[in-house]
Amino acid sequence: MAKFKIMDVRSNEPFWLVKNGIKHSYPSLREDLDADLLIVGAGITGALMAHAAIKKGYKTILIDKRDVANGSTSATTSMLQYEIDVPLYKLKKLIGEQGAIASYIACRDAIYQLEDLVGEIGSTCGFEKKESVYFAGNSKDVKWLKTEYEARLSSGFDVKWLDKELLASTYGLLGAGGILSADGGSVDAFCLTHDLLHYNMGRGLRIFDKTELRKVKYEKSGVRVLMQTGAEVSAKKIIYCTGYESQGMLPDKIVNLKSTYAMISEKEDKHPVICEKTLFWNTDEPYLYLRTTEDGRLLVGGEDVDFKNAIRRDLLLGKKKDRLVKTLKKYLPDVVFIEDFCWCGTFGETKDGLPYIGAHPKFPDSYFLLGFGGNGITFSVSGADMIIALMEGRPELLSHYFRFGR
Repeated sequence: MAKFKIMDVRSNEPFWLVKNGIKHSYPSLREDLDADLLIVGAGITGALMAHAAIKKGYKTILIDKRDVANGSTSATTSMLQYEIDVPLYKLKKLIGEQGAIASYIACRDAIYQLEDLVGEIGSTCGFEKKESVYFAGNSKDVKWLKTEYEARLSSGFDVKWLDKELLASTYGLLGAGGILSADGGSVDAFCLTHDLLHYNMGRGLRIFDKTELRKVKYEKSGVRVLMQTGAEVSAKKIIYCTGYESQGMLPDKIVNLKSTYAMISEKEDKHPVICEKTLFWNTDEPYLYLRTTEDGRLLVGGEDVDFKNAIRRDLLLGKKKDRLVKTLKKYLPDVVFIEDFCWCGTFGETKDGLPYIGAHPKFPDSYFLLGFGGNGITFSVSGADMIIALMEGRPELLSHYFRFGR
């Protein structure tokens, strides 16, 4: 039997939750059901996994202990980047050139897959194609950032080097130098999750929220899962799309939990127009990241610290908000920013910046789709197809690099 515990992964009311309200609601599970696949976790990762499963014809059930998309998905800043938390030149040394480049390419391609997906389902999630600027927060980081630029350029990525004069004249940004990448985007992940699930419900997906998994029994024909409602689901396979909360059930530590803080401006605040076409993040530790929303607000985040517990995380919100404003003004001194919403959430960092996707030896007939770090959404796009391929006996190259026990 496997047991699970609840972790609070966000606090306060994130902008996306307020902006979207209750898009769709679903019942809790009150009857015994059977399926080919049971997906646990109805955030953006679970929604992408369900979409891939339904498209392949699997009879699929999706559950979540919260309301749909009310975990980490409601707190994400939804910056779509191919850049992994570990720079490409370092990742090559960690896992080899083939795996490193393939990981970066998968994240880049996932941005365009998302763009196509948004069009396919007619989502109103405000997907926008954007450039991305990764800039040195101080002069000492310029040397290694140029090394990273060369690594990306030689690997075929569409990048340009921007010196501090170009950063200032183009963006009003006071950085020491930076990499301009052509491939990036942004989205309202909360809205996209709801749109994906509603679309696939019309194609046979069964969705139940406020339905918490309590126990899993492994049988010859698959798994039998008991819910807190008393209902049971019998499935051939179970797929966990539960993000950082999965650490509570796994026997091995795979991720370090972090608390991150974000805030969003009033609509009337002013920033350079070009910022609306660009994602920004820098080399500071912890790094600053920012982008605009579809309605022109400026979203700023960072000030990450090790996660201790939800109470301690939330108590730091006021202090972290003030620091974010100060850091923003350091790099974009002419920006007018008056905070309208602020929130904090929990995310995870792996030793190599890569996700964990695939089977785990301790859990029969089970798969995990855990897209950690700043690339959780793009990893989930690629990972959903990888899980389908694994179930069908067609392991892909990245299955080796994203496996447990690596």
